[in-house]
Amino acid sequence: MTVTDVTVRFAGLTALDSVSFTVEPGSVHAVIGPNGAGKSTCFNVLSGVYRATSGSVRLGATELTGLAPHRVAALGVARTFQNLALPPHATVADSMLLGRHRLTRAGFLATGLRLPSAAREERRHRARVREVAEFVGLADDLDRPAGALPYGKQKLVELGRALCMEPRVLLLDEPVAGMTADERRRTAAVVAGVRDSLGISIVLVEHDMGVVMRLADAVTVLDFGRRIAGGTPAQVQSDPAVVRAYLGQETDNAAEEATP
Repeated sequence: MTVTDVTVRFAGLTALDSVSFTVEPGSVHAVIGPNGAGKSTCFNVLSGVYRATSGSVRLGATELTGLAPHRVAALGVARTFQNLALPPHATVADSMLLGRHRLTRAGFLATGLRLPSAAREERRHRARVREVAEFVGLADDLDRPAGALPYGKQKLVELGRALCMEPRVLLLDEPVAGMTADERRRTAAVVAGVRDSLGISIVLVEHDMGVVMRLADAVTVLDFGRRIAGGTPAQVQSDPAVVRAYLGQETDNAAEEATP
């Protein structure tokens, strides 16, 4: 995935300003920055939720800029969300099965009439759901209501649903936010497995810098909508511009807390 000079403006406010980076095949590319840096806007452009004012997003030779989210998904870009959006009463299996929708070939009538072709296709999809559940560590939870699972496992259901789409690129929006230390370790191991075993490219937005430093092959740093640094985790960690951006935020937060 190649992002070139992407700019996004809202009513005169520049949310992203000529941002460029490249996600290498089979790598984890983290997009980090202080609050308000433009990370969410960037993700929304990559997934088609927002249309860039200018610039380009390409997946291989395919231009994604301006396509609707369902078209972007059909071309192989899957996304998880920071806030869970699981069906409240559906089982884990049925929640993950939603990720197979774009791969379904049987029509509504064939499915409704339970024609043999539709039944065979559903069996194939459910078999794939079981494989993905095994991969993310949910094999024993397939028949449980997704909403009844611990928070960390609910996040894995969301990840599993995205993997069921058979994506070329996976956009992970704060995948370990709100988790316990043990849940963070397990989820980070699954994400590493997605890259190492499945070869799927990952774009990661995450505030947990320990997870970013362990997982990321490359990092892009945003601040006030601009790309201020990029490189390996070690390179950006010691970059003076990155240090200033984060220390500046900590100073502002401390001042706010000290204000009566």
